[in-house]
Amino acid sequence: MDFEEALAEIEGRVPTRMVPDLTRISHIAELLDNPQRAYPTVHVTGTNGKTTTSRMITALLEAHGVRAGTYTSPHLQKVTERIAVRGVPISEESFADTYTYLDPFLRLVDSAHSDRVTYFEALTAMAFVRFADELVDAAVFEVGMGGIWDATNLVHGEVAVITRVGLDHPELGSTPLEVAREKAGIIKQGSVVVSEDQAPEVAALIDDRAGEMEARLLLAGRDLRVADRRIAHGGQMLTLEAAGTYEEVFLPLHGGHQARNAALALAAAEAFMGGRALDAERVRDGFAEVRSPGRIEVAGHNPLVVLDGAHNPDGARTLAGALREAFIAVREWTVVLACLRDKDIAGILEALRPLVSRLIVTRSASPRAASVERMVSEARAAGLDAEPCPGIGSALEAAASEAGYGAGVVVTGSLYTVGEARGILIPGRP
Repeated sequence: MDFEEALAEIEGRVPTRMVPDLTRISHIAELLDNPQRAYPTVHVTGTNGKTTTSRMITALLEAHGVRAGTYTSPHLQKVTERIAVRGVPISEESFADTYTYLDPFLRLVDSAHSDRVTYFEALTAMAFVRFADELVDAAVFEVGMGGIWDATNLVHGEVAVITRVGLDHPELGSTPLEVAREKAGIIKQGSVVVSEDQAPEVAALIDDRAGEMEARLLLAGRDLRVADRRIAHGGQMLTLEAAGTYEEVFLPLHGGHQARNAALALAAAEAFMGGRALDAERVRDGFAEVRSPGRIEVAGHNPLVVLDGAHNPDGARTLAGALREAFIAVREWTVVLACLRDKDIAGILEALRPLVSRLIVTRSASPRAASVERMVSEARAAGLDAEPCPGIGSALEAAASEAGYGAGVVVTGSLYTVGEARGILIPGRP
């Protein structure tokens, strides 16, 4: 089958309900002779920052001569973004070939279980196979959601990375501790765990899980840290400390949260390569190559337009602070906001309130998008005036029409929102 046929087949596997088990993905892996065991892995979970941290780890491994695969989700514009080798998304042809190879196995597993193989399980199996075929030296897998029951949890995860744990998907729990129980499930026997600074009860749970699994735990603030951070043109200049100390590291991303992600990625790369200090020049080279589309990404000038996929209150607070720090010349921000209906829209609005000079609410093309009417209602309940627009395109036009000198536009609320806006504003940029 060609790419369009493969895409239609896999999109037909979007589930109507969440099925918390690993039976189908385990069955697929067994039929394929467990391709995910053909290479060592770094497994990344947390609430925010997983994709960027995964890309940073990949860049550091590549800078040290390690041929790496990277599996991330969701995608912004094209499903092929999710499976990358050496930082480059696989081609449409490779996507179609891999799905064509997997298709009979998927159908066999469908017939053996009460629930069909899901979209995410099929994509995860594709990543297992593609990385084995590409003979990667290592693979970095981002968890789709949670940890214990995530399809990626079939990997051994010689290194497990846990970014800051908060609230996002309601299916995972109503408190950070409940969410952390799911996410700590990626910690495997004898692995190395690299964790961001966490709330005390979350930190205690991660520590307990690491102890149970005889895993070595490296903690931000104790075993790794951002020793110095200075704003620089197009990003920031860092001094990072883990097994080694690395000065004058340029990171072409904005925000203190990205500096903390960089420290996690560095410690993870060190742990993967034996727990030793790495070559400082190669570390600098690796970080200089990092790109993370849709994460405080400048997509236009005159007016300045920034895209960020913040989709929960923690992410929105981080975004607001990072914009004020990175773009000090911007006096007023127009926020174009479109969220998914299962998100904490009220919490996102409250977090963005200090930033908002003008608020335009709309909806993305996602079938999970909150309606414009609900977005308006949530804004009014938060005490904010909201201008409704029927779609992302019209919202971008409205935002740009009245943005004068010293004004900026930020598009946020969901990665689906950002992906759609990115396709309009910078369609040719990969």
